[in-house]
Amino acid sequence: MLSAESLKQIDTELAKFPADQRRSAIMGALRIAQTEKGWLAPETIAFVADYIGITAAQAYEVATFYNMYNLHPVGKYKLTVCTNLPCALRGGVDTARYLQEKLGIGFGETTPDGKFTLVEGECMGACGDAPVMLVNNHKMCSFMTAEAIDQKLAELG
Repeated sequence: MLSAESLKQIDTELAKFPADQRRSAIMGALRIAQTEKGWLAPETIAFVADYIGITAAQAYEVATFYNMYNLHPVGKYKLTVCTNLPCALRGGVDTARYLQEKLGIGFGETTPDGKFTLVEGECMGACGDAPVMLVNNHKMCSFMTAEAIDQKLAELG
């Protein structure tokens, strides 16, 4: 189900916790599986749960709680825009609207070419840099004006 390299990475996560607290490695293990697969299919979540030694339901509790986990296929670039109050007051809603118009999709949708998926996100802890956008859960982009968005989309091209 997962490559030997991913299983080795999960083993590294498991080694961080006492044997009776293996459940604590689930967030890292799901991230590793998602990095390999691109998203978390039900069978992937079940496999990771079994590998760690917890129930699939316990793994689903984590995967469905956090929006960093993709429970459906997403585009090559997942763009998460913060629209919480601090970002909204500094243009986050405008940023989201601009991206929707520019990409021709709404939140939770993927462009027809499979390149971009747009997600509405919760606070990312970067209120001073608002409006912010997260690319593929790893790259924080600050001060996302229309010009900055155009530049970022061109870079991702």
